[in-house]
Amino acid sequence: MSADPRTAFLDQPRRPAPARDPGERIGDWREFVGPLPSGQDRAQAARCMDCGIPFCHQGCPLGNPIPEFNAHVYRGRWRDAWRALDATNDFPEFTGRLCPAPCEKSCVLAINSEPVTIEHIEKTIIERAFAEGWARPRPPARRTGKRIAIVGSGPAGLAAANQLNRAGHHVTVYEADDRPGGLLRHGIPDFKIDKAIVDRRLALMEAEGIRFRTGVRVGDAIEWQSLRATHDAIVIAIGALRPRALDIPGADLPGVHQAMTYLVGQNRALAGDPSGATRPALDARGKRVIILGDGDTGVDCLGTAHRQGAAHVIQIGRKPTPPDQRPGDNPWPQWPLVFETQSSHEEGGERAWGLLAERFEGDGRLERLIARPVTRVDGRIAPLPGEPVTLDCDLALLAIGFTGPEPGPLCDQLGVTLTDRGTVAVDARFAAGPGIYAVGDAVRGASLVVWAISNGREAARHLDAELRGGLPVLPTRGRDQPFGGPL
Repeated sequence: MSADPRTAFLDQPRRPAPARDPGERIGDWREFVGPLPSGQDRAQAARCMDCGIPFCHQGCPLGNPIPEFNAHVYRGRWRDAWRALDATNDFPEFTGRLCPAPCEKSCVLAINSEPVTIEHIEKTIIERAFAEGWARPRPPARRTGKRIAIVGSGPAGLAAANQLNRAGHHVTVYEADDRPGGLLRHGIPDFKIDKAIVDRRLALMEAEGIRFRTGVRVGDAIEWQSLRATHDAIVIAIGALRPRALDIPGADLPGVHQAMTYLVGQNRALAGDPSGATRPALDARGKRVIILGDGDTGVDCLGTAHRQGAAHVIQIGRKPTPPDQRPGDNPWPQWPLVFETQSSHEEGGERAWGLLAERFEGDGRLERLIARPVTRVDGRIAPLPGEPVTLDCDLALLAIGFTGPEPGPLCDQLGVTLTDRGTVAVDARFAAGPGIYAVGDAVRGASLVVWAISNGREAARHLDAELRGGLPVLPTRGRDQPFGGPL
């Protein structure tokens, strides 16, 4: 190999994984990021400097052993790389596709150069593990006899289930939808993660002894206290899908919809909706679309609208345009608050910053948005002088965030309490009460897939310790307190 690990960070440029041309990929719903050419994955791994203080560990909520698996990849020891990664990350095939890679943002190379392609190397390792048959069922040798219910089958619930099953407990995952996977299945577009990838992992977990009960809405079909009474412990992993309301005139006009309603509808149509619908109820074909919100959910709406054939799409954020370079109060290795272009932006559409929605207008249905130019003064949004902006639209998608899980039966039946943010209140062990734990977005609010997996693993370790009288068998996380990553 030409790459010398002693100097590769100097003479080997960062080479991201190749992606299909934007004009081609918007014609289908398939994943569009491919593998690196033969040998390039090892050359990219050689760029890792094996730092004395690996800040990438701190950037990753899972504490993944990044220098270690990079060294294995460079030397062609792929199975060793997979073993190192598997020790800290239950689902590298998810994070390797969906995580915004806070590890790369805190890579030492990122101080003044391009970071190591950690996320893609992670994805390459796990895909190799499945292809070679290393990622195969590993049911526990012994069972403890303890029964645990996991409510919710998103990444946090799946991580908790995976770890608790490995510890030998009997684990059943309850899912309200017709198929497990949570937002991995229904909320994230297929072009970001093919649902066969989710099904592959679920099949592996089932083969290891985890039971999945779908179409069961806990709090309705089964009451929360009944579930607790029939299990030694329960883990709440129901996400944070209560949308943030937009309290402006016209928000109730036909044509104004929540972003998650839009995304879930498209995913269900692609998966074969039980109703037999071949196209989603919310279709952007031929429409002028406005997306309110500049986060990941808004970006997913943007890519979906492109593929549905929208006439025009504009994504709006109320913050001023982010700077191209880190501001002075945002040094490395903090998460960089800079202008970023994601894959869906490469596919078309417009972006507008510093606009605050004032009202929607239309004669019986949505026809336009009136927005006020704003700026940020002392941390607050303040209006700018001048006239408001009028934007014609037929479909408006609200991607402005979430306020926590649906409380209702969760609080009434189980007696858990909520924080001021509307999330489930837990202690440092993720315990919400005796034998009751909560993880992921239900605790953090809407967050990253890597945080969900981290929470699931940590809660499982503490719950296992409780069930064993203080003698857990599950591993601790790589770093107790991640450094600098985003919520």
